[in-house]
Amino acid sequence: MEAWQSLVECTGLENRRPPVGGPEVRILSPPRILRTLLCGGKHHFLSLFLDSRLTLTMPIVPRVRFAPSPTGELHLGGARTALFNHLFAKKRNGKYFLRIEDTDVQRSKQEYVDQICYSLEWLGLKWDEPIVYQSKRRDHHHNAVRQLLQGGGAYRCFCTVEDLALKRDEAAKAKKLYRYSGKCRDLSDEELKLRLNRADPFCIRISVPGGKTKFTDSVYGKIEVDHKEIDDFIIQRTDGSPTYNFTVVVDDIDMEINWVIRGEDHLTNTPKQVIVYKALGSKPPRFAHLPMILGPNGQRLSKRHGAIGVQAYRDMGFLPEALLNYLALLGWSPGSDREVFSLKELTKKFSLDKVVKKGGVFDEKKLNWVCGQHMSGKSSQDLLNTMRELEPDWHSDQDENYLFNVIEMVKSRTKSLSELNDFSGYFFADPQSFDEKAVRKRWKDASVTKLMNRYWMSLHELTKWEPTALEEHLRTLAETENVSAGKFIHPVRIAISGHGVGPSLFDLMALLGRERVLRRMNYAIDNLPPS
Repeated sequence: MEAWQSLVECTGLENRRPPVGGPEVRILSPPRILRTLLCGGKHHFLSLFLDSRLTLTMPIVPRVRFAPSPTGELHLGGARTALFNHLFAKKRNGKYFLRIEDTDVQRSKQEYVDQICYSLEWLGLKWDEPIVYQSKRRDHHHNAVRQLLQGGGAYRCFCTVEDLALKRDEAAKAKKLYRYSGKCRDLSDEELKLRLNRADPFCIRISVPGGKTKFTDSVYGKIEVDHKEIDDFIIQRTDGSPTYNFTVVVDDIDMEINWVIRGEDHLTNTPKQVIVYKALGSKPPRFAHLPMILGPNGQRLSKRHGAIGVQAYRDMGFLPEALLNYLALLGWSPGSDREVFSLKELTKKFSLDKVVKKGGVFDEKKLNWVCGQHMSGKSSQDLLNTMRELEPDWHSDQDENYLFNVIEMVKSRTKSLSELNDFSGYFFADPQSFDEKAVRKRWKDASVTKLMNRYWMSLHELTKWEPTALEEHLRTLAETENVSAGKFIHPVRIAISGHGVGPSLFDLMALLGRERVLRRMNYAIDNLPPS
């Protein structure tokens, strides 16, 4: 079994299982062939093996595409689809393409194209070749329609909207499922010529053959659809515009796409598309349909539960690698308890056989946790650089070493750059207000003020201003006053930061410096507790 797993990993073959009794692997002669196969190294080694029926199989270098429609911003579901395509291709030294499906002229907007491209680049999911715009391929679509018409794989349908509506009503009254009857499929040459001469409007339908469409989805397994359930669907509308299920097939054929990885909402389209592939004389690609991302209520993700544009997460200061990490965990399992990965690590571990059928539930707490782990794991220099990308002048007047220290103290308590900015405010400006809840709990009355005043006076005499000395001094004073160290620690934190929680008090005091600490304590002593 280990040999089999190694073979699968090396070749990029997914969802293959060894035959009963174990895999049968054979190297073909002559020896020159072996030398040729081995010379390319790990990523180019074409392993040849025989399955249980002794059928020669060779791995296919994947060519995948992410094909969004620019009718809105790139959301989390689309970003995850792009991510899985990217991971699948890069693990196997394949190609990852971006195709903009902008044939819906009324709804497609350039601003959405720009936003989608920007979001993908920000996430680090850069495509390998120039963008393919579906709208610029209209001639290819029409040529394919003509090919089917000439070969008898499609026909002109002159049925009017009114005719079809009447048939739908009749089916509904009879409590039957409506399907197009195919009445125009067998028009005589004379009638066809007559209608064309009269310039009767027509759409073009594909001639769905008898039989069944069968394919194996890498997530949902074997799919079988009887063609009796599929009517002769339209591939070109009366206005001359081709339909979605036709254009995507033509484009995928021309782009030599051999794997289609997309959301499960497209699963019902796949049988129709397989029919188009075969009608055009092309072998269908392999399919993998990804489970939907669900909200906490178990329904499709909505704006209320996180379905906002990827760019909004960028503007909120989330790290792109953290967002990718979280998206990868929605519907895919790494096969271990580990949950924090870089993009490089995800690429190495990703496989379609670990994609689950059950929809992943968007969990904001889990997202924040994953993002927090990435914040903690980044160097202060990297975080500063990233912060400066969002805000070029972020505390540019401060010493860089001071900024590094601030970031180091704060980053483990944050999930985003925005929080890092918010939580670090007191490092740069004296607090003008104090956490009311913390004050009520830790600075209840004048007795605390008396202790703080005593501590403030003693700090003037402290010769060594560093964390260890500061801690020893405070604890010694607490013993002298016969109180716990917490009686000093908590109020002091409130005084110098305005908050009830934060990094190590003594590290904070050392970094802020004597002057700032004494000034802030003096202000708090004069203003707390509130009257």
